[in-house]
Amino acid sequence: MGKLTKAGILALALSLSLAALVAAGPREDAAAAYRRGDYGVAFRLWRPLAEQGDARAQAELGWMYNTGEGVAQNRVQAASWYRKAADQGLADAQTHLGLMYQYAQGVPQDYVQAVSWFGKAADQGEPVAQYSLGYMYQYAQGTTQDYVQAARWYRKAADQGDALAQAALGSRYEYGQGVPQDDVQAVSWYRKAADQGDLRGQLSLGLMYEHGRGITRDYVQAYKWVNLVAVHFVPPSDRSGTLQREIAVSARDEIAAKMTPAQVAEAERLARDWKPK
Repeated sequence: MGKLTKAGILALALSLSLAALVAAGPREDAAAAYRRGDYGVAFRLWRPLAEQGDARAQAELGWMYNTGEGVAQNRVQAASWYRKAADQGLADAQTHLGLMYQYAQGVPQDYVQAVSWFGKAADQGEPVAQYSLGYMYQYAQGTTQDYVQAARWYRKAADQGDALAQAALGSRYEYGQGVPQDDVQAVSWYRKAADQGDLRGQLSLGLMYEHGRGITRDYVQAYKWVNLVAVHFVPPSDRSGTLQREIAVSARDEIAAKMTPAQVAEAERLARDWKPK
């Protein structure tokens, strides 16, 4: 009886291993097709895996329905597939589902649901979810306003290199919300975001240079950073980006009035030569 039990266990282990290998082939083929831009093939390969309960394939279908890659865009289907993967604990699917609830894409807007899904993903260390959860705490969406919690979650994402979170954490330090007011810390976090090309980080860093807050006043550096935002193309649909650009244009003109032509030329050269880190 003991030998039969061991044999049965070995047979089961072998069958599971073979099943995993069979699944790995189409999954890898789908990923390769997606990377080369063959979205239709990727979709056809991921679909049966998703229907068999493969969480990663379900999340990929959610993405493709969400973006309209390889299939007609359908946010309702996107949310449905994200939910299947999210229910299995996949952090990025939980984050995407939270975003869909936050912005009413494929599901009715529901900030409480958004906070719930962001929380599940954030607890797994997913940085976009951590930033998003911080945002919800800051603006009291789906939860009680709590600046301490907002700063806490921003920091977790910022420590992982998320530029949006770095800029947001810099702002918390600048205004003393959820953390002690500290211009030096604000400049440090703004710079991390600015170096990655984040518009809010660049604009805020430029203004700190202009006013000498947390750093020595430097109009050349101030002009450089705000000019990067002022000349950045922002789609008309991006209201936040458009507002930041308008502020940057006004600030750039104000800073330029305090500079010599040579300083302006140097600042523009620095802006032209700038590249994200």
